[in-house]
Amino acid sequence: MPRIRVSLGSNIEREAHIRAAVTELERHLGPARISPVYETDAEGFEGPAFYNLVTGHETELPAEAVIKLFRQLEDELGRVRGDDRFDSRTIDIDLLTYGDMVAEVAGKKLPRDDITDYAFVLKPLCDLAPDELHPVLQKSYHQMWEEFEPKPRMRKVEFSFQS
Repeated sequence: MPRIRVSLGSNIEREAHIRAAVTELERHLGPARISPVYETDAEGFEGPAFYNLVTGHETELPAEAVIKLFRQLEDELGRVRGDDRFDSRTIDIDLLTYGDMVAEVAGKKLPRDDITDYAFVLKPLCDLAPDELHPVLQKSYHQMWEEFEPKPRMRKVEFSFQS
């Protein structure tokens, strides 16, 4: 059964939307392994700080169905899609990896470039799976984090997934 890594972020009613998204992911995909939650400044636009984390699941769903599910969950949780890629959002749910798959699926590149581009994705992924290898680079996420520059200000936050 493929192991997937999922990035979540929210900067609108952060606690409620992160909690709801994790609940829904577990309802559809089963129990999650969950990284610490980090507060990070908005990147690419002026806006409230985000909460970001990564979850890990095992699923028999094909990658395309997983991507479709994530879009549906974003919509159900009030995500408004605009023309601007960088904007405030109730929830952002992205499939980072699907096993060792290297492909484009439903218009999404796997593994996602976000892993190498954004500290708010790489750091929680490193916390969750430090020894796991990036499917293309064949470097561990721990090594990738050690090499990541510049390291922005990220604050680990205490977070309860119980409401």
